[in-house]
Amino acid sequence: MSKSSPRPKPSQSSKESAPKVSKATTSRLVLYLRELQQLERSGYSTVRSISLGKQLGINDSQVRRDLGALGLAGRPGVGYSVSELTQSIRVILGTDRKWGVILIGVGHLGQALAGYRGFAEQGFHLLASFDTAKEKIGTKVMGITVLSLEKLESTLLKIQVQLAIVAVPSAEAQEVVNRLSRAGVEGILNFAPVNVKLQQGNLSVVNVDLALELQRLAFEVVKKDDE
Repeated sequence: MSKSSPRPKPSQSSKESAPKVSKATTSRLVLYLRELQQLERSGYSTVRSISLGKQLGINDSQVRRDLGALGLAGRPGVGYSVSELTQSIRVILGTDRKWGVILIGVGHLGQALAGYRGFAEQGFHLLASFDTAKEKIGTKVMGITVLSLEKLESTLLKIQVQLAIVAVPSAEAQEVVNRLSRAGVEGILNFAPVNVKLQQGNLSVVNVDLALELQRLAFEVVKKDDE
């Protein structure tokens, strides 16, 4: 990795020419992007695959395969342009533009998610929040007034939103997802500890179960202790 000033101008890749990638590759691209953005903030202009892989615990040959499959190539003896690589990956992931997001459920977890600065930094902007608790309706979370869930559909007719974060109890999650799907929301980040059923093929759901992740972490610790 090297520092220089000024840094190269990001390349403008077109969304239409972005290649399709597997889920496994996408997971690594997200990690690459996070590391590249940190390098940009630190003033680095170039990075080699071996350095990028070492930071993330990924073999450098895997890094080169991933980036090569996307049509991205480094320069011999120099590596990859950090700014150009960052922009290219953002285009592929779809985070090179702004996304409107709504939040369903403003309990402790919902409020914490609303306050997470990383969303806005990656182009995700909270436009509305909803809850069923009367004591929460009308209050503000991060400057956004909490609306009654009864106003979900009518609100979505007024604002441009494709993504939703669901942080409701498991018993309520399926109905909320059904309503979001019928209202035209295309992607849902589901924090309810239950796998929801998809009634429409154009809906994408990512489930995040924090307790499940802790179980996986506990397993890794136990496995390490047994070695």
